Amino acid sequence: MGYSRDILTIAKWEVKRSVGTMGKNVLPVALILIFLLVAVTGFTAKSGLHLQDGIYKIGTDDPELASLFSGDARFSVKLADMWTIQRNQDYYDLMVFNRVVYVHDTDRGKAAAKTMDRDYAKYRSHVYNQQSDLFAAYPLWIDVQFIKSELDFTATQSGQQVSVRPRSNQPPTPTGPVEPVAIPDASIGISSDELRSSLQQSTSQNSQISRYTDMFSGSGNPIGTYKTPDQLSPPLPFDSIILVFLFIFPLYFMSQFYMMSIMNERVGRRGELLLSTPARPSAIILGKALPYFVGMVGISALLTLWIKASPFIVLPLIPVILFFLAVALLIGMISRSFKELSFISIFFSTIATSYLFFPSIFANIHVVSLISPLTLIVLTLQGTAITATDYLYSTSLFWLSAVVLFYVGVVNFREERLFSQSDLFVKTSDFIASTLSFKRPYLSLFLFNAFLIPFVFMVQLMLLVLFFNLPMPLSLILLLIGAAFVEEIAKSMGIYSMIKKAPSFFTWPVIVGASFVTALGFLFGEKLLLFVTLSQITESVFGSILFTSIGVLWMPFLLHFSCVLIIAASIKKGGEIGYGIGLLAAVAVHCLYNMYLILGWFT
Repeated sequence: MGYSRDILTIAKWEVKRSVGTMGKNVLPVALILIFLLVAVTGFTAKSGLHLQDGIYKIGTDDPELASLFSGDARFSVKLADMWTIQRNQDYYDLMVFNRVVYVHDTDRGKAAAKTMDRDYAKYRSHVYNQQSDLFAAYPLWIDVQFIKSELDFTATQSGQQVSVRPRSNQPPTPTGPVEPVAIPDASIGISSDELRSSLQQSTSQNSQISRYTDMFSGSGNPIGTYKTPDQLSPPLPFDSIILVFLFIFPLYFMSQFYMMSIMNERVGRRGELLLSTPARPSAIILGKALPYFVGMVGISALLTLWIKASPFIVLPLIPVILFFLAVALLIGMISRSFKELSFISIFFSTIATSYLFFPSIFANIHVVSLISPLTLIVLTLQGTAITATDYLYSTSLFWLSAVVLFYVGVVNFREERLFSQSDLFVKTSDFIASTLSFKRPYLSLFLFNAFLIPFVFMVQLMLLVLFFNLPMPLSLILLLIGAAFVEEIAKSMGIYSMIKKAPSFFTWPVIVGASFVTALGFLFGEKLLLFVTLSQITESVFGSILFTSIGVLWMPFLLHFSCVLIIAASIKKGGEIGYGIGLLAAVAVHCLYNMYLILGWFT
């Protein structure tokens, strides 16, 4: 009970401190900004947005066309005779004479032509919608049914070789029986008036955007899934973008307050008072984080209620919240100034947002999308059932990474770490070294590398997302090299930190033993997490580049041991310069191994 009481007491202090600071410095400015926001919102709702008014210039000699395009505020229309307009043709983006459109050969002219095409399509739809016989105007109605793609990602199982190029230039020949498809019913069971009302509604708005905003507003197409050919358009990742703004950005900014609180304790040296209390470092960290965690969960719950979504979409966000808070803790502890803190936090936000956002674009398309918890939210909003396995795939790395980062923060939450002014690289090395024990160096290196695996997988999966859309075999080659760099840097972190802290301790026999347990710990964590959580991704050709030799353990162990030994020996012989040379040599060995095993090179 004493430990829980310490956490709650510190949480109350944190709330009072934050509210007091905000009341004196931030609250007046916040009230002014809220007032301005309400005023601007009311003005915008009344008069609309006019950022694009008059950006395109049109010259025409046809009064009817001039009247038609004057209804679009983006066009500034000039009605004059053809010779007057042609004398100033460089001024116009579009010129229309005798119902023929002449486009100025510039980027803005091409954009104006596309805008005119859309306006003409809306005008044509408006004319069609006024026809008495609506089925004569629209003889074809398409019932759109979305079916989840069932792709086979088992190409690399059981030791099968994957070729990046086809072995033959001949087109593939289909095999197997052809299943007949039933002809759909020609009647749609909807009256002409309902169709007309739906068409008038759809032509008055941007259908590509409205189909996503309808998901949040709860409104939908009154005629269900039926569309005309003009209404068909490829899917956009607009829903993912909205989700990033609705959920991730508020959570990230809320974590900034926790980061600033940690930094303020260090800059003002007020943290010494907390360290002098009987409360343990873990209680201090959890107590200061508790108000922000509750606030972030509350924000997520309110947003969920606002969009009238299932409350289960909050569950994938909880590990993300913990991960943000854990990273905010470490950034606040290692930064030497607010300027450095801002730089590191912006860099982290870019990487984290990319990791969360880009995979969700491929929801329902590729299994790689499951590495992002946002994908679970997208699927839930679409009405797709989520299994416990899906949740484990998407969130396990965030859960594990958050636990490890909080542990590193607790171990280093002491005076000599909080108030040190060492540079970022040295302080990071000290943070790592503090988690290792020279009394049990082999056990420390084993556990350190085992718990490092979630971070390695997160970085490698981020590389997978970045290289996913590049053409093959370039994407595979870049992924192979990038994954090798990530693994070798990660495996060398523990040994490098220990050698820098106690060079005399690392004799050649100790280096061999340390390399052995490092490889063993890395292999143990890699295969354990791989078997439990990421088996689907590893079955794809991209996953096979990242996670090799699932069934053969001695080969990756020999690879890890050899690469770590190369780096450790290089550090002992050449110091920091030797580390760079050893790292490049280890990456080369790793790449040759992957090319031999995965791509079938040298066979």
